[in-house]
Amino acid sequence: MLNALNIIGGMGIGNRRKYGLAILAFFVCLFLGSFGGWAQSNRSPKVIATFLPVYLFAKAVAGQNAGVEILISPGSEVHEYQAKPADVQAIATADILGKNDLGLEEFLSQLISSAGNQKLKQIDASQGIQTLEDGNPHVWLAPVLAQKQVANIRDGLSAANQANASTYKANAEAYIKQLQALHQEFESRLTPLKGCTFIAFHDAYPYLAKRYGLQQVAVVELPEDSMTPGDISRVMETAKRFKVKFLMAEPGADSQRLQQLATDLGLSVRSLDPLEQGDLDPQYYFKAMRQNLQTLEAACR
Repeated sequence: MLNALNIIGGMGIGNRRKYGLAILAFFVCLFLGSFGGWAQSNRSPKVIATFLPVYLFAKAVAGQNAGVEILISPGSEVHEYQAKPADVQAIATADILGKNDLGLEEFLSQLISSAGNQKLKQIDASQGIQTLEDGNPHVWLAPVLAQKQVANIRDGLSAANQANASTYKANAEAYIKQLQALHQEFESRLTPLKGCTFIAFHDAYPYLAKRYGLQQVAVVELPEDSMTPGDISRVMETAKRFKVKFLMAEPGADSQRLQQLATDLGLSVRSLDPLEQGDLDPQYYFKAMRQNLQTLEAACR
């Protein structure tokens, strides 16, 4: 550095300016390089996951080797999401975006465009998953398909941040083993109950039902408080036809009309969790899904 300054000092004004600018450009590039290029460095990337299931899977895979944030707070309705300035800023400063896709996050294109982050890498957690004919996006509720989503996130993080690829692989392997065990629990406990029909007030469980030989009948769109007389008639007809034991609502749902309907039918209301709200601990997935398994068992026995 001192030699460079001595050389500059011995030059004419014009040459000093040219040489000085060259030195300045060099140090600017050096500075930017030290903070950029995270994919080839040990710096942890900033990951934004769109909503809870994607967040849980991304956090499980990333561990401490990526800063994972959630875009849509648990409990907020994904289907009714409205972007805020803070969300645009979060995308603008993120390195990686994890999404469920399958048409669920329709707001993303405009949000990403507004953020103007040309370096943003996107991970489609549902890549390679064959959807049902209606294109239902709730694939995370089938543990076998959740395994594929975790693997997609692993591959996406590893490709984007090769320095931590071995960690992502190990973390994903551990989480997938848990998902495999969960699948085996569902399979062993629901196989004897094949053919059972349950009524859900959120069309979220067709993948789960298909995998384990059950039938989901979603007769009413959310929210339950806006049910029409026609909706009520369909619920009553379906409940009697399939001799269901429970009406399935979402955790935290407080619908007096639904409770009254259940009372009129001599039924009770139970919760099935679509995992769109809940704890940010990756282990919450297993807690909620095992509760769903207990609920389905009780409904089908």
